[in-house]
Amino acid sequence: MYNTVSASSSAPAAPVLPSSLPAQERFIRLPEVMHICGLSRSTVYDLISRNAFPAQVSLGGKNVAWVASEVGDWMNDRIAARGQERLS
Repeated sequence: MYNTVSASSSAPAAPVLPSSLPAQERFIRLPEVMHICGLSRSTVYDLISRNAFPAQVSLGGKNVAWVASEVGDWMNDRIAARGQERLS
């Protein structure tokens, strides 16, 4: 599934991610979302129901996660909105 890159050094070859995926993109589970954002479980799901927080992605079965960059963008938008409120 993943290609490996041969290196002339003695270091083991690292897998190469498909070019369609950004290298830093990753899924984060609910406990990490809660820790990063400082929100409770019920607040996360309440915001999702009001389209005010990124929706979770199904990983199959009952497993869900959030896209880390979307959560980061949401946090940056909140910070930017705070700055706009101060100017008003």
